Amino acid sequence: MRLTLATAFAVLATVAVAQNAPRAPKPYMAVAITPAKAFADPGFAAFRKAIGAAAKTRLYGDLEALVQAQGFFWDRDFGRGYDPRRPSADNLAAAIGLERRDGAGWNMLAVLATEDAVEPLDSRPGVVCAPARPGYDSIEFSKLLDKTYTGEVDWAYPRAGETPVLAAPQAGAPAVGTLGLQFVRLLGFEGPESDVPGRNQWAHVALPDGKTGYAAPGSLMSLTPDRLCYIKDLVVGWRIAGFVAGGN
Repeated sequence: MRLTLATAFAVLATVAVAQNAPRAPKPYMAVAITPAKAFADPGFAAFRKAIGAAAKTRLYGDLEALVQAQGFFWDRDFGRGYDPRRPSADNLAAAIGLERRDGAGWNMLAVLATEDAVEPLDSRPGVVCAPARPGYDSIEFSKLLDKTYTGEVDWAYPRAGETPVLAAPQAGAPAVGTLGLQFVRLLGFEGPESDVPGRNQWAHVALPDGKTGYAAPGSLMSLTPDRLCYIKDLVVGWRIAGFVAGGN
């Protein structure tokens, strides 16, 4: 049987699609995590509420009063947006894109202010950042990355144990499994764009047994999220000290 030119192209296209189609993830070893505990400081809790209130009113002056006047830093500033000549609050506004997309940065600030677990920033004495990463066996996690040919950005962890994984990115879809306090492989996100990455999107994940499904928006955390950093001044109390951009 002779192949027409159109048929030949169709066959080649089918082969190319088959070769480039993503492979189903293989099962992997589960690596447990221990969630970070909330920071037990009443003053810090009150300060975070003040940030949330400023984010709600969207009054720049209210936010400016919560940022340390000198020494504000912006780590992982890939776009080189930091300007040491600007006031600290202006650099914070630039870092989180305060007025982008009709003020989506304010929403991002409100979300970051809800994070109550902090960890020290080793490169800056006295500074703590939130959200804090969970505890885990770093050697076992490194082995997991090596065996799956992945990096930290390809993995997430649940905010709470017993997190349902559904067959489709919609509430009410049947469950395909349950995610415990362990790392889970990220395959992507589905849903509307979000001012906080993944916040309003369903996470497409692969469970340790190889099954795939979707975790609800906001139920998972990254090891490399955007982080708001704080410092406690002996005179004025807590202040926003800096910002660490997320990503790979």
